[in-house]
Amino acid sequence: MNNPNKYAFINPKKFPFFYGYIVLFIGSIGVLASIPGQTVGVSVYTDPVKDALGLTRNQFSNAYMIGTLLSAFFVAKAGVLFDKYGARYVAFFAAFLLGVSLLLCSICVEISSFIKAVLNINSWLVPFFLMAVLFFFIRFCGQGVLTMASRNMIMLWFDKNRGKINSISSITVSLGFSSSPVFINKIINDHGWETSWQLLALCLFIFSFCIIQFYRNKPEDFNFVPDGYIKETEIKKEKKSEKNLTLTEAKKTRAFWMFGLALAFNSFFATGFTFHVVSIFKNQDYTKKEAIAIFIPISIIAISVSTLFNILSDYVKHKIYLYFMLCSGVLASIGLLFLSSAIGIYLLIIGMGVFGGMFAVVNAVTWPRLYGRKYLGTITGKVMSFLVIASAIAPSLFSYCYTILGSYQYISYITLAFLLFLIIGSIKVKSPD
Repeated sequence: MNNPNKYAFINPKKFPFFYGYIVLFIGSIGVLASIPGQTVGVSVYTDPVKDALGLTRNQFSNAYMIGTLLSAFFVAKAGVLFDKYGARYVAFFAAFLLGVSLLLCSICVEISSFIKAVLNINSWLVPFFLMAVLFFFIRFCGQGVLTMASRNMIMLWFDKNRGKINSISSITVSLGFSSSPVFINKIINDHGWETSWQLLALCLFIFSFCIIQFYRNKPEDFNFVPDGYIKETEIKKEKKSEKNLTLTEAKKTRAFWMFGLALAFNSFFATGFTFHVVSIFKNQDYTKKEAIAIFIPISIIAISVSTLFNILSDYVKHKIYLYFMLCSGVLASIGLLFLSSAIGIYLLIIGMGVFGGMFAVVNAVTWPRLYGRKYLGTITGKVMSFLVIASAIAPSLFSYCYTILGSYQYISYITLAFLLFLIIGSIKVKSPD
């Protein structure tokens, strides 16, 4: 866009300090605003919504899978739009449409009944396909576009201090994500799941206005460079020294696939576990409140890990981070396998906490560090499609393990085999430069 301040009252040049810190603050809130479209924000609604619509657990999980898979085909295109139009407009439309989608979700029972009456049929296929469509919109707008645009915007405004800045953002995001199930569950208990979705939609509409006012695409639009203000001659020098790889070039490197698949594993395991967390712990004789409470210690570990390794990311090779992620995934998988024992619960908490913390570091810092900032949206959009596909198949695969084999624990055999493949494949990972 020719005018980066169009439709906004805020001019970054007039701030007494570097505007990147405003970007850090508002961008972190933007990631938090995506929670209704994330698995952690959907999982709390699983039982009440599927019961209200008359769907089984498998049917509801499959609707989630179809909607999420469809969104994966479009989220990579959103990355291209990010590079072309910037975070401001892309994030605005994502937040606004997510709010609209939540309003439709809040009346899904009424919509389903209306469609049944018009078509004169009484089949589970009506609410099934309705939820698949609604899941497509909330997953595409929330988990996909709003998260990607907000996180990338922060990374564009910082370079040398990228790791330290991301540690601050990660703390905020981790606290928000970990506490959101408890917070949303309380709203549902107090006001019902329909009203809770409507309240979240209202918050998103308000935040959409904040995006237009405070989101800014990149520091170069205001004669800034990442980390601060310098003269134009130094800006040219900075641009010349930066290496930027296209998506095609990035895909030719082993690092792109190993980091991308490691992040996809995190998305798969965290999504499947979170989506069925109440049912998983119910089978071990735990209450819903106790099941949701597990996210607190996981978040404490995740925050500690992400803070430490974000700061170290400015100095440590990212290949080491890759192995930390994979080893923590092994711990989590073994923990789920032996969840009936106390040691299993501890391993699950430690494993999920560590790879959750590492995910926050790797997913934000790795891509601009390895491949530059010019095509960041296109590259992260492609990676995001990996995450979305993984999160799409996870709930159904977890569900079928339970309904067919009688336990969620069997999913660990699949995850351990996949992790072994990644560990072997990551041995020869090298930095592109």
